[in-house]
Amino acid sequence: MSVSEPKSSFLSQSRPWSVAVIGAGAMGRGIAQVAAQAGMSVRLHDAVAGRAAEAVIAIRAEMEKRAAAGKLSREVCDAACTSLVSVEELADLADRNLIVEAVVEDLEVKRGLFRALEAVVSADCMLATNTSSLLVTSIARGCAHPERVGGVHFFNPVPAMKIAEVIAGARTGPATVEALRAFVADIGHTPIGAADTPGFLINHAGRGLYTEGVRIVAEGIAAPHDVDAVMQEAAGFRMGPFQLFDLTGLDVSYPVLSHIYREFFEEPRFRPAPLLRRQVEAGLYGRKVGEGFYRYADGRPVPGAIEEIPAEWAPRPVWIEPDDRAVAPWLSARLSALGVPIHDGACPGADAIQLVLPIGEDATSAAIRHGLDLQRVMAIDPLLADARRLTLMPTVATRSEVRDALVGMVRTGGGKATLIHDSPGFVAQRVLAMIVNIAADIAQQRIASPRDIDFAVRGGLGYPTGPLALGDALGPRTILTILERMQAFYGDPRYRPSPWLKRRALAACSLTHPDA
Repeated sequence: MSVSEPKSSFLSQSRPWSVAVIGAGAMGRGIAQVAAQAGMSVRLHDAVAGRAAEAVIAIRAEMEKRAAAGKLSREVCDAACTSLVSVEELADLADRNLIVEAVVEDLEVKRGLFRALEAVVSADCMLATNTSSLLVTSIARGCAHPERVGGVHFFNPVPAMKIAEVIAGARTGPATVEALRAFVADIGHTPIGAADTPGFLINHAGRGLYTEGVRIVAEGIAAPHDVDAVMQEAAGFRMGPFQLFDLTGLDVSYPVLSHIYREFFEEPRFRPAPLLRRQVEAGLYGRKVGEGFYRYADGRPVPGAIEEIPAEWAPRPVWIEPDDRAVAPWLSARLSALGVPIHDGACPGADAIQLVLPIGEDATSAAIRHGLDLQRVMAIDPLLADARRLTLMPTVATRSEVRDALVGMVRTGGGKATLIHDSPGFVAQRVLAMIVNIAADIAQQRIASPRDIDFAVRGGLGYPTGPLALGDALGPRTILTILERMQAFYGDPRYRPSPWLKRRALAACSLTHPDA
């Protein structure tokens, strides 16, 4: 045994767990609660005097509430309330075999805390960080025993989000990783292994929804509520990016976005938009302050403007460009069901709306490519056949009466329609392609396995499906086409396809297929 190794195996100390949680904020409280409910001895500490004691009172009240509602047994509740105590000094943690820190996301603060703990705890005590964006390797730097330092990244609210990333730093020992995985399993959560990279797995995978959603708004293509509506009612997400920003708090989300962008040496895929900085400077953080991208009253969003039918419009037949009909064979029936007259001729009638269905292309470019009259062209996103909301898009030269006629017919027929400005990839195509591409690059970098990527994103981010499975459902070649056309249009390496995606699209195989 080398002099740098602890005196005994972490695994031999893994049961029964004696746990300390440092940091009595939302994350620390959640970690302490689930550990206590799992029958572990838990001590909660915070640098602010009295804060840990207040947190213990609040946690006990929450557990009592759950017990009264039948969500927690009386026996478990009573035992957990007894086993959870607050302490005011780090010295009171000397007998713990696992300490989880959930303090402010500041590298020097975390480093200083771990160095202070090493002077207090025994040699076989593990030190775990709940950091969401800092490298575990960086936090462990300066520790006398970096092999016992690992990452356990939980998600808020911890009792409900039953998944945690287990991260090994560059010098974390295998025994530490194995024991941390056992701890996560013992509290009833699922451990997911992730490499020590900025954002690890789940926060890394979430960049596509956030950064592309903001890019769409910053480019003037759509308003925040339009992007959210499309992602919810067309793409099937529980919340859109701007609803999530307001829920999490932009004072929390923006620093993480900026940090991950910097830590990846300004990787264009993760580039945030100046729009977010403006919101932060204005103090428009979201629900917690009553206003963000939405306004709130009593913690609930104030209803926005109702989608109106244009004041003046007249019905017109719709002619779908013949080469595009095969892209969305369901669209004619969908429009007909809404009362939209369909013109089936080989050529459009004199008053017909000329409809194009571009993939990764803007309406103007698609109309020019097909040789159509730009003044009479509208585009509909054909990507999602089961979308409960249609996304409509004019060219740069579409006449207002043509635009209003299509919007009026769809909404009068009872359909939901979001009208956006011309954009390559509409909204859903852009965001979904970025989500899939970033996940593919996570697989390419071996940050996590394809199976763990999909499982972790579903469980940690609440997406309707895993990003690689989503790519398979939409078609890897379709995702590749969207990205290549957007990259060609913008000339921005932000949209360059991941090698993982490109190879599998060209080989016509699943994105979950591992390398040989």
